[in-house]
Amino acid sequence: MGKRKRAAEADGINSKVPSTQLRNGTGTIKKAKTEASKPFTVQIVVGTYERILHGIAATVTAKKASKGGDHDLAVQFADTFLFNAHSSAIRCLALSPIKQDKITLASGGSDQTVNLYQLSAREPSTRVDHRPPLPSLAGRTIVENPRNRELGSLQHHAASVNALKFPTRSKLLSAADDNTIAVARTRDWTVLSTIKIPIPKAHGRPSGDTAPLGGTPAGVNDLAIHPSMKLMVSVSKGEKCMRLWNLVTGKKAGVLNFDKTLLQAVGEGRWGRGEGARVEWNSPGEEFVVAFEKGAVVFGLDSEPKGIVKPSPPSKIHQIHYIDDHGTNDEDHSHILALSTEDGRVVFYSTKLAGNRENVAEPNPSHQISMCPAIGEIRGWAEGSGSRVKDFELLKVPGTESMTRLPLVVTASSEGSVAVWALDLPAILKESASLDDQAGLKSINPGGDGSEVIQQVGRLLGKYETGNRITCLKAFIMVRTPEEEEEDASRSALADHVDANRDIEETSGSGSD
Repeated sequence: MGKRKRAAEADGINSKVPSTQLRNGTGTIKKAKTEASKPFTVQIVVGTYERILHGIAATVTAKKASKGGDHDLAVQFADTFLFNAHSSAIRCLALSPIKQDKITLASGGSDQTVNLYQLSAREPSTRVDHRPPLPSLAGRTIVENPRNRELGSLQHHAASVNALKFPTRSKLLSAADDNTIAVARTRDWTVLSTIKIPIPKAHGRPSGDTAPLGGTPAGVNDLAIHPSMKLMVSVSKGEKCMRLWNLVTGKKAGVLNFDKTLLQAVGEGRWGRGEGARVEWNSPGEEFVVAFEKGAVVFGLDSEPKGIVKPSPPSKIHQIHYIDDHGTNDEDHSHILALSTEDGRVVFYSTKLAGNRENVAEPNPSHQISMCPAIGEIRGWAEGSGSRVKDFELLKVPGTESMTRLPLVVTASSEGSVAVWALDLPAILKESASLDDQAGLKSINPGGDGSEVIQQVGRLLGKYETGNRITCLKAFIMVRTPEEEEEDASRSALADHVDANRDIEETSGSGSD
């Protein structure tokens, strides 16, 4: 009789509460994160000093940390491909936009070659946790994809290739040490045009110069394309300036020299090279950043400097990225800048307050440029990895609205480890909002060594050792197949049914007590 009564109560509860909501032991309604529990796969590609292109599939799954707790993320790694791509070190990578479940991978190396590959953007038909591992001397899980294939190579450069960009799926831009930027058409891989950058004049030999005796350091370090596809910014070796290019006409739009006081503010002293190493636009195209060895400068759309970024404690900068604006109009993420450092950190800065004259960079008060405040960081040494972060990627997590607020950060260190982190974006936005309330006045909490104390905003999900020295990294979220969608839907329904029965039994047990 009691069993029949509990079954009737269960029917009543299920009829009143939607399938996406459950009752816990206290009688309150909690939301079942069925969408968050769906696994997804991140395809990671790393280039190495050992001339190898290494593909890694990281399957991210959600699991309950404890009874009645929220879903936690876990990562399982598997090798997908291993290409002996170049005859010397790989220097840069680029991924095209996904089209028809395919993506083009381009790699550039010191052998003056750009290699091209076609990768499948679909997840493997059988996931890592269900596929038996193939034989491997290292004992690693291997998931091969027969759709991954090599397309060929481009040899239109006469020196090391330093930067590759896919502004659209139909165009590939490559920059090299031969002081040229080439534009290739992906339909037939024909070089449409070549932009020639003037070779700089020799003004002494700066520290770190590797040019031959009597020669001049030359070559394009990096380039960045405006979201409108009409403007491009480039920085080169041996030049204390940046060049603007009109992509409509293919001609130079202007040259902007870096002021001496500006270079001193970012740590480029008398013996510094003073050349830009990296350049990046934010997603709305309202500002861009030029990174130097130990600092960076944020420029507005008018090409005027508006903010300075300097890691604390001082450290060499290896890579810079803006967080894409994945939020709503009320949650603008495009002002958040991330950079990786020599001491194993990924530091996040807010450029929203850049241009505020009250927050002046020291020790140059005469140069009225504000300091961008640090609002969070991911410390690699906190998880036993203190090596330099050579490259990193910021990825959006697919799923429900709540899960889109939890981006992933994929980092690669020179020692050969690839780490996947869950970024606490709400904490970063909260810190940025608190700085807005303080009217841009930077608040510094000195640590034991006098440096600024910054909150930890990353949680390590998993780490993978490649066994090679990594130079560059790219990653993207793979597309799910219809079969996997149907399989995950059935699994989610089964999990919801089991959780509902467990919660009903707990509710009945607490009521009988």
